[in-house]
Amino acid sequence: MSLPLVAGSVLVILFLGYRFYGRFISRQFALASTSDTPAHRLEDGVDFVPTKPFYLFGQHFSAIAAAGPIVGPILACQQFGWGPALLWILFGVIFIGAVHDFTTLIASVRHDARSIAEVVKQTLGPKAWLAILAFIWLALIYVIVAFVDVTAGTFVSGDADAAGLTFRFNQGGAVALAATLYLVLALVMGVVQRFLKPPLWLATVIFVPATFAVVWLGTQYSTLLILDWRGWVLLILAYCYVASLAPMWLLLQPRGYLGGFVLYAALAVGTLGIFFGGFEIQRPAFTSFDTGGATGLLFPFLFVTIACGACSGFHGLVCSGTTSKQIDRESHCHPIGYGAMLLEAFVAVIALATIMIVAPSVKAQGPMATYANGLGAFLHGLLGIDPLVATTFGAMALSTFIFDTLDSATRLGRYILQELSGRDDKLAAHAATAATVGTPLVFLLIAEQGSYKLFWTLFGTSNQLLAALSLLAVTVWLKKLGKPMWFTLLPMLFVFAVTVVSLVIQIKFVASEAIGTAPWINGVVSAVLLGLALVLVGYAARAWRALPTPPV
Repeated sequence: MSLPLVAGSVLVILFLGYRFYGRFISRQFALASTSDTPAHRLEDGVDFVPTKPFYLFGQHFSAIAAAGPIVGPILACQQFGWGPALLWILFGVIFIGAVHDFTTLIASVRHDARSIAEVVKQTLGPKAWLAILAFIWLALIYVIVAFVDVTAGTFVSGDADAAGLTFRFNQGGAVALAATLYLVLALVMGVVQRFLKPPLWLATVIFVPATFAVVWLGTQYSTLLILDWRGWVLLILAYCYVASLAPMWLLLQPRGYLGGFVLYAALAVGTLGIFFGGFEIQRPAFTSFDTGGATGLLFPFLFVTIACGACSGFHGLVCSGTTSKQIDRESHCHPIGYGAMLLEAFVAVIALATIMIVAPSVKAQGPMATYANGLGAFLHGLLGIDPLVATTFGAMALSTFIFDTLDSATRLGRYILQELSGRDDKLAAHAATAATVGTPLVFLLIAEQGSYKLFWTLFGTSNQLLAALSLLAVTVWLKKLGKPMWFTLLPMLFVFAVTVVSLVIQIKFVASEAIGTAPWINGVVSAVLLGLALVLVGYAARAWRALPTPPV
């Protein structure tokens, strides 16, 4: 089967899913086209701001699309083959992932744009709210652990002389410099927008080309930022600390805006490379139901390994944390909540393609290197761009997606701890941020470089279990309203079964691994997450029984 045929079929299925099933789900909520949304009723010019759907789609998409739909599919393809991975991405996103994103978004909009944790509080009670906050914080810790290790590993890779060049080239240093300059550009743009107030088109004309220019600069001065893995871990976590406390206008908003162009460029390169690059599928469609090892079973580990490419609980935090406060019309929830998740699935398919074109006989590389080399091959084949620049763009693009997620996750972790403590002063903000970055630092220093492979499975498990718990709250809310709920109940039950089995298997590490090692820590955290999830299920069952039975 040819790569263009596979990708073309994917696009058709995703379109049909959006057109028919997505519209069917939307009809269940009778979305209004009026301006009676929290963005209008509570408009404050800071958090609650009515935003045009095109702009909000880009902001939302750049916030949810990170390393998850890239690293996960590549790991799953290497382990189980591209066939099972592709099937889960396609049907998982249409019937589960996009439904989760859409329903958490509309539930938040109809609860005055409150977070999914607040929806849980109103639906299941205050004790359930405490449990979901603790669960979310632990899930965010694993987001930070996995993504910091992946990024730091990329920044120290590929130290070798490149043939034909008159200077020493370091691939990791090139990516590190390009990513650092990208963040500097975002800061400068934030300051310019805040104080000089130029029209957006002018800022775009200046800063977007500069964002792509830093990729070339990275290849020219690739030895300027050379640190070891531990050094980059410390610097990235320090960045998370500062970024999560910085004003939104200074970094988060301009970085998200510029990152959106990088993301769309990577999408365009990947799409054109798949259809017009002349590449053929080299990998087997299927390997085995059991590839060996503690996490070698296709069920449940295929599903939690791919994680965000098909379903992500982190998206519910974005939907109910920032996006719901900017929805101009309820009718926009369909393209933004449901549609953006389908586009993320295609990001996962592009990532899958970068490993599908690599022959099994070629020495296996990490997912970051695989994606960067694949995207670089697409770009070089299409435009004849120097392979070093093309590959650096691929790696830098992925690092920009990760930075979007890292500081958002740290900021959300700070919010949760402050909400639990009931304090919103500066001292509490710094303490909450220190706890949110300090815990991943301890985990990473214990596990050493490459630990994302140890933490990724639990990251995916906790992320998808969070999605199941969010769907659980939405299901109880729908029953309370007397509306159909099977389209959230069935996905919730499936994802809950997958993640609970995964947690139970990982809990066994407590007995089989040495105390204090990364697998042992994973086992302990798995037990805590499972306990919190069962507590939430208990409160949901109590709330369900308390609801009146509708008349026959």
